[in-house]
Amino acid sequence: MRELRIEKLVLNICVGESGDRLTRAAKVLEQLTGQTPVYSKARYTVRTFGIRRNEKIAVHVTVRGPKAEEILERGLKVKEYELRKRNFSETGNFGFGIQEHIDLGIKYDPSIGIYGMDFFVVMARPGGRVARRRHAVAKIGFAHKVTKVCRDYFVT
Repeated sequence: MRELRIEKLVLNICVGESGDRLTRAAKVLEQLTGQTPVYSKARYTVRTFGIRRNEKIAVHVTVRGPKAEEILERGLKVKEYELRKRNFSETGNFGFGIQEHIDLGIKYDPSIGIYGMDFFVVMARPGGRVARRRHAVAKIGFAHKVTKVCRDYFVT
């Protein structure tokens, strides 16, 4: 009952501009996951970066189940299975980034180019839904919560 599992894996590519580069980044995520990615908008205007409010600047996709474990395995292989302590949050979730998507085993396509991406992993234990559901919400006991101690499962 207390076994740790991956609730979800979120892959994010932030291009910083809308247009052709963003659609090519979306193709990369679609090749990797087989799911259609979602476009993220800028929250506010940053004149120095040339970003306007509500302009689409990033793409992300949420993956669950065995596919998430398989993609995470490829991502950790790129990082040589070593993560820093600062990659982990207080709630046991963690994230890391890679420089080139072709390290994940995707064939290089000159028309698409090379993109870096961020991996964000949310860890959970069975029964975590009781704290988030609408009806009959309950608290999760401290012994059952995912904490920073659980990161030892991943940190070598």
